[in-house]
Amino acid sequence: QVQLVESGGGLVQPGGSLRLSCAASGSTWSISGMGWFRQAPGKEREFVAAITWSGSSRFYSESVKGRSTISIDNAKTTVALQMNSLEPGDTAVYYCAATPRRMDYDSSQSYTYWGQGTQVTVSS
Repeated sequence: QVQLVESGGGLVQPGGSLRLSCAASGSTWSISGMGWFRQAPGKEREFVAAITWSGSSRFYSESVKGRSTISIDNAKTTVALQMNSLEPGDTAVYYCAATPRRMDYDSSQSYTYWGQGTQVTVSS
């Protein structure tokens, strides 16, 4: 089992920045990749970014590409998502997820473990 705990959400003004963190514990040896997904009210959960456990590959959705950076600290088993130039459309609950699969990192169906989510609100 892998436990995931997100932190760093909050209220930010349009154009601002936010850094989300996800701490993994438990059977982290089984993790192949970690991802961030988000879900806005009335919408389906969507892929935001993912990174392989080694940190060698990163993946981004078109909606955040160029504005966000995902990183991993294996020593601390923490994954971070730095988001810049935030827009109201980025408002959502952000979820951290971990997968033992070595493929389809942009699909929520690939992920076995999920955090409880952290709210990000972009508003003036």
